[in-house]
Amino acid sequence: MDLKSCIHGCENGADLSGLVFYKGDIGPNADNVISFSESDGNKTQVTEFVLTGLTNLPGLQVPLFLMFLVIYFTTMLGNLGLIFLIWKDPQLHTPMYLLLGSLAFADACSSSSVTPRMLMNFLSNNHMISLVECITQFYIFASSANTECFLLVVMAYDRYVAICKPLLYPVVMSNIFCIQLLSVSYIIGFLHPMMHVSLLFRLTFCKSNVIHYFYCEILQLFKISCTDPKVNMLLIFIFSVFIQSITFMTIIISYSYVLLTILQKKSEKGRSKAFSTCSAHLLSVSLFYGTLFFMYVCPGSRLAENQDKIYSVFYAIIIPLLNPFIYSLRNKEVIDISSKKLLHLRSKRLLPMPYKDKSLVDDTSPEVAITMLEMKTFRPHPDLLTQNLHFNKLSL
Repeated sequence: MDLKSCIHGCENGADLSGLVFYKGDIGPNADNVISFSESDGNKTQVTEFVLTGLTNLPGLQVPLFLMFLVIYFTTMLGNLGLIFLIWKDPQLHTPMYLLLGSLAFADACSSSSVTPRMLMNFLSNNHMISLVECITQFYIFASSANTECFLLVVMAYDRYVAICKPLLYPVVMSNIFCIQLLSVSYIIGFLHPMMHVSLLFRLTFCKSNVIHYFYCEILQLFKISCTDPKVNMLLIFIFSVFIQSITFMTIIISYSYVLLTILQKKSEKGRSKAFSTCSAHLLSVSLFYGTLFFMYVCPGSRLAENQDKIYSVFYAIIIPLLNPFIYSLRNKEVIDISSKKLLHLRSKRLLPMPYKDKSLVDDTSPEVAITMLEMKTFRPHPDLLTQNLHFNKLSL
């Protein structure tokens, strides 16, 4: 039986429990299995879903797979590399870089919750995902996004204290207080989606199991629910508006004070340095909240659904890719320390065997190590050796 007959039977209350239906009208060469389980009354409940993905055009599957594979590896390399750099270098054990490392971790979790499943679906005909896997994917993604909202607020407060109250910064933004703010951000970020996840289990899905999306987005689940999702939608609206409006307004107020303070600075060097630091934060905030606003103000047309996928790709995949490079390329200290680390690794790799001694390499700066390498590999010209020998004979 095909998908249309299956859905028609479900909507008319037919007892389809224990049967298996093969999907034949979604995607090229699709042979996905639609599973139903017996539930209360005459309705049958869907236990697995089909993610249609970004597109069902066969010619685009491999190119999209390669493109998003490169994006995912670059995202993980940038975010995990930034975390590793901050962890290894004691100079970066400051509140600002602890916040950057936490933001990089949230971005890595956000991208990892969506991209691997999408990559698998590009090359596989089986796009099935179980209800538990679907809810788990939504929870990880929503937790990371919520945590990022609060991390951006803490980062804005950190820049406000550093620029507007520089003398009080070591006292106000101590490492202990920064860790406490980070803990609160992660706790709220991971607790808030639990409420929506618990309410998802009250819904039943019997109309269809097809999710026209590339991941389990909660609003898409509401569209195929047989149970009235008004309570779920109301709570999502209330909490989303409250969290996003409060966090966004706090960020705007903080950076407004920062901008006024920067404009009042007499030193051109201090003004450019403060503006350079804050511009990276403002760019990240603009990308994050701008995409959210575009996602939820679009009308529910067919064209808007395709646009919503583009906004979701940008929000879930592109922003985690851009964030580490925005902060790294706009931060001179991160660039300098990265260059020194690479130079140190290069000097260790190029030193000959007599110098590969722990006492000589570990306690030697990269510049001195390269000088030692040049001295070791230096070979004088033969004419110089002849002249030196002639001089020694004359002196004798």
